[in-house]
Formats: sequence, C-alpha cells, structure tokens
Amino acid sequence: MKRNPFLFILAVVLSVSMACSLKFDLPVDEITTGETVIEPIKVDLPAGTAEISITFGAGELEISPGSVPGSIAGTAKYNVADLKPVIEIDEQEVSISTGNFEITGIPNIDEDIVNIWELEIGSSPVELKINAGAYKGNYDLGGLAITSLEITDGASDVELAFSSPNQLEMETFRYVTGASNLEMTGLANANFESMTFRGGAGDFKLDFSGQLKRDATVQIESGLSHVEVVIPETTSARVVFRGGLASIDASSAWDKSENEYILNGTGPTLTIYVDMAAGDFDLLTD
Repeated sequence: MKRNPFLFILAVVLSVSMACSLKFDLPVDEITTGETVIEPIKVDLPAGTAEISITFGAGELEISPGSVPGSIAGTAKYNVADLKPVIEIDEQEVSISTGNFEITGIPNIDEDIVNIWELEIGSSPVELKINAGAYKGNYDLGGLAITSLEITDGASDVELAFSSPNQLEMETFRYVTGASNLEMTGLANANFESMTFRGGAGDFKLDFSGQLKRDATVQIESGLSHVEVVIPETTSARVVFRGGLASIDASSAWDKSENEYILNGTGPTLTIYVDMAAGDFDLLTD
C-alpha cells in the first residue's frame, strides 16, 4: 500500500502522544486542497562550487542527473497554496524550500494532498544538502560532481543510488535519518573520503558496490534496527564492531578476528566502524 506522507505525520504525532500519556491542547490546523498546479523549476547555478540546500516537508521528492551543467531543472506538483516552492540565491548559496507550509497544531489533513518534486541537477561542482521530513525519496546521484553530501530526514522511505561514479572527490558524506526504510546502492561510486550514517529504528541497506578509487572510512551508528551491509567480494574491507547488543550474521567470505571482520580483496581499503545499540546486522558480499 502506498503511504500518504501527510497522514503518516499525523499517525506519528498521535502514537507518540498515546505512548507517552501526554495531553496536548493544540489548535487544529485546517489544511485543504485546491487545484493541482504543475510549476516549472529552473535555477542557473553560480560559477564555481554551488552550495545547494533543498528543504522538503512531506510528499515525494525525486532527484536525478540533468543534461545541462550548471543548472537545476524540474517541476513541482502541488495542490496546497502554501506548498509553492521558494527559490533563493545568495552568491554561492542556492536554496529551494517548501514554501510557507507549517503545522502548528493537530493537522486536519485532506488525504488527497499532493506534493511531488522532480528535480534534475547538472554536472557542475556542488555541495548538496537535503533536509526532509516524512516523505518518499528517490535519488540517483550518479555522474554528478558532488564535493560534499548531507542528507537529514525523518520517518521516510528512501532509495538512493550512485549508478555511475561521482565526477569529483567527495570529502564527506553524511546521512542522518529517523524511523525509516532506506536502501543505498553503488556507494563506492560516491568517491567519498569519509561517510557517516546515523539511523534510528528502521530497516537500512548500505551497498558499497561500484568503483572504490581510494581508501575510505565509514561510521555506522544505529538504534534498534536491521542493518544490511553489502560489499563486493573483490574489495579490500575491514569492519569493526565497537559495542552494543546487535546480532551479527556474516557470510563465509569474511574472516573473523575478535570484533573485526576482514575481506581480503585488492585495491583501496574500505574501513567501516559500527556502533549499534541492538537489532540485527547482516554483513554480506556480492
């Protein structure tokens, strides 16, 4: 069943209040729909490295590679006036945000709310930040020129792929999420030096397939969750577990020594440190 992100927000608010036995005396926000608008988005990026910030509430967000360097192009489809995107440019900083939509009380939400963004980013150098709420995300960042990547979201359902190598060295890659379903593939193609992943209670898959061009370090921190890490058998890799009560299931390709698992591949080395409070951790090869 397809989850309506707006209704999901309401479910989270109500479940938290009941679980904590809290009483809220908040106004009711009447959120009504109107005519569906399809609005073009077109941004010419500044020369040099553009600092792109995308702020998205609830709905569906899709980002893919564009054919025109130095630009962001796409559409926003919405049927609530306050969801109209706002674009701001200040020298190197480019901000695209979800209008003036705010929830200050208990939302009375029309289940037919529409908020869908489809964006294409050209292959000029960018620092990319995405800040989202309860939403569905689909990102293909392959072939872009990302120098740093930071994604923060709430209760989400996200698929992220680097379908081809990142054109530039990525200094840092940071992903922080809540109670989410997340699948990331082609992560070696991101060409990062260091990566940090922090997740709450959820189901997370990190697939490090692709071309590992240099030594890279990954920090994984998770609560009560299921984490699956997949690394090509030909990769040189080391995974270190540093505490927690997680149940670890490693495939036969891994050599175990105390709290470390070693994959005897060739080329640059991928080193992963894991801090997991509880849950299941699957360490696989392909």
